[in-house]
Amino acid sequence: MRPALRSFLGFCLLVAAACAGVPPPSPVGAQPLDITIRSEPLLLKLDEPGLRTIGKLVWRGGISMTADSPNFGGWSDLHVSPDGRTLTAISDLGSWLTATIGQDASGNLIGLDRARIGSLRGLDGRPLSGKVETDAEGLAAMPDGSWLVSFERNQRIWRYPTLDGTPVPINLPEDFSRQPENGGVEALTLLPDGRIAAISEDYSTAPGMVVGWIGQPAGDNRYSWQNFRYATIPDFSPTAMASLPGGGFVLLERAFDMARGVRVRVMRVEAADLRPGATVHARELARLVPPAAVDNLEGIAATKGPRGETLLWLISDDNFNTLQRNLLLLFELEK
Repeated sequence: MRPALRSFLGFCLLVAAACAGVPPPSPVGAQPLDITIRSEPLLLKLDEPGLRTIGKLVWRGGISMTADSPNFGGWSDLHVSPDGRTLTAISDLGSWLTATIGQDASGNLIGLDRARIGSLRGLDGRPLSGKVETDAEGLAAMPDGSWLVSFERNQRIWRYPTLDGTPVPINLPEDFSRQPENGGVEALTLLPDGRIAAISEDYSTAPGMVVGWIGQPAGDNRYSWQNFRYATIPDFSPTAMASLPGGGFVLLERAFDMARGVRVRVMRVEAADLRPGATVHARELARLVPPAAVDNLEGIAATKGPRGETLLWLISDDNFNTLQRNLLLLFELEK
């Protein structure tokens, strides 16, 4: 069987088999652990080894990751430090990860090292356990060094002083609890003016749109919330969002079916379009489909490179399923 066809069939099976994934038997534990991450380089597209561009994105390297920890996986969002040296990620089974990013002389992604993994904690300071409580999906870095984390199933947003610290809850929009159990906020980001934006994966009040919220800080972990709508196309739902260093926002939208496998759209929204009461129509930058390097991509971050270029970092959730992979992809956004 040709490699491209074998890859395609694998992707067609991966989500259908997701429930067969074997999650770790317990959280990482009370203390973070050092781990070793093994990285295998990726091609942008299996059947076109020399391909460097897809849509408006230029390939800057990708890796498939494994590690010597049963808790390594399920990565649902990430943050990359402004200097492009440090990665922070969260898992939908309640773990966090930090690692140093390795790049070659041209600035292309080659691996991760000096990695640590730990448990997200609950309001009682103990490691979270059980899928209802651990399903962390969205991550936003705050100016004071704290983190906002959004969770599905038990729909909520908590603020962590550090990812191994004890969180405090923030108040939520009135309609936040109406989101589907497994269709809550995966797209979460800090706006340049200090507000936060959150978009539901599946909560809709009008055909072809999902609900988003903008939160204005109101003191003491409280926000004043206003709604907007995010326009979608059939089968695709937003899974991640990040602010671009030059202004505006980038998002991921994901779709899956057995005939076509996993497909991911990389989208752009201009800053002026994201406002309370608006219907936001994002512009497609690229579409990743098999046999391109794609999996269950759920996290995105954006940084500025050494030449002033905009870099996009994408991470995937393997569902702890051997048919899926933990991918980290790096693209440069064409000007």
